[in-house]
Amino acid sequence: MRLLIARLGLIGAALLPLPALAQDAVPQSAQQIELSFSPVVKKVTPAVVNIYTKKVIQQQALSPFFDDPFFKQFFGDQFDFGRSRERVQNSLGSGVIVEADGLVVTNNHVIDGADEIRVVLNDGREYAAKIVAQEERMDLALLRMDTKGARLPTLEFRDSDDLEIGDLVLAIGNPFGVGQTVTSGIVSGLARTNTGINDFGFFIQTDAAINPGNSGGALVTMDGRLVGINTAIFSKSGGSIGIGFAIPANIVRAVVTAEGSGGKLVRPWIGVTGEALTSDIAQSLGFEKPGGVVIKQLYPGGSAEAAGLRPGDVLVAINGRDVLDPQGMAFRLATLPVGGTASVTVIRKGERLEVPVQLSPAPRVPEPDETVLDGQHPLRGAKVANLSPALGEELSISGWKGVVVLAVKRGSFARELGLRPGDVIARINGREIDAVAGLEAALATPRDEWEVSILRDGKLQSVTVR
Repeated sequence: MRLLIARLGLIGAALLPLPALAQDAVPQSAQQIELSFSPVVKKVTPAVVNIYTKKVIQQQALSPFFDDPFFKQFFGDQFDFGRSRERVQNSLGSGVIVEADGLVVTNNHVIDGADEIRVVLNDGREYAAKIVAQEERMDLALLRMDTKGARLPTLEFRDSDDLEIGDLVLAIGNPFGVGQTVTSGIVSGLARTNTGINDFGFFIQTDAAINPGNSGGALVTMDGRLVGINTAIFSKSGGSIGIGFAIPANIVRAVVTAEGSGGKLVRPWIGVTGEALTSDIAQSLGFEKPGGVVIKQLYPGGSAEAAGLRPGDVLVAINGRDVLDPQGMAFRLATLPVGGTASVTVIRKGERLEVPVQLSPAPRVPEPDETVLDGQHPLRGAKVANLSPALGEELSISGWKGVVVLAVKRGSFARELGLRPGDVIARINGREIDAVAGLEAALATPRDEWEVSILRDGKLQSVTVR
């Protein structure tokens, strides 16, 4: 049966923090066996909410023949056949109140495209809400409830880097719309990056029961603090098989701090690209074990180059926290504030070095110069722009220069060619492309044959069009 990643939400469990029972000891009495999660549940559930959304979509009628008066004699207007009509799509999810004035954090996919949002507390109170911010790459969103001045219960953040595999957790949400539900589990894994859930993956894995409607709910620890936002499951059928993922609280807190105050999260950027230190690469470089990022390129004048990092260095930690791959490096940087300094640990020729690196925003140079290509050539209908570090960050592209495809018009030559958003146009007829102006010049003269080379997912692909 086909495995799939489903953005459905999670549920987990927290242990009552009683000193009489050590976490690493087997219960020794009936009293210890009868311990309950109830005190923790009572503490945290008032701050976990249900989110209901409505979205108006246009639905195409089934057949134009049913718009004929003859058919209306039998069917009337109730089916509205033959015309496009509106349909209201309802969906549900969960969220967590993080500020007493009504700020709620949830998954972006829970509210994306919604025309109406209602937030319902576990005591039955209901409020209208508006979207404050959306972080699509992280699959996070912030909502603001109109509480009319009422102060609401909140959950306190916990440092998600303090979690350990085997820790007990509680996950809370609204599975299948049955109402607020609590389930228990343990932390099954940390720093999960290759999940395919979003472009900015770095997840806590839990075996808590996970089902539709739990997306955006709370993953809490034994002390009743928020350690993650439940996001997705790995499943054969769409139901729980005990492999669920939550966004760590540290990145959630960074989004809340930046965007909850009216700003937008700006992720620090140090100007390096690299690849994961796999077992094969580790063996070829003489490392005892895999794990880390082999630096391949340094942005000229960037923070990493200014700090003295070099191509070939293996970045293994940031501020003492292990970095296992490029996704982990991006996560560690995203939790830090722009303008500060990070201690970057690298291994160079067997020597372990601690290097202070300034944290700066990615530069938006050159200007995008967004252009829709037109003319008699195979790229007609593509919308392109000059690639910069900032645009590369937004599009999850590791490159810093060139021309990137932003969109492709349906039915165009570029669509027939197979061009996709995110492709970087490398060469036209052997000519290197480094700017939109250069691309337009390369396409200006009609030809009987075109050779187009693009970079897609780090691989160079070429096609000849006649």
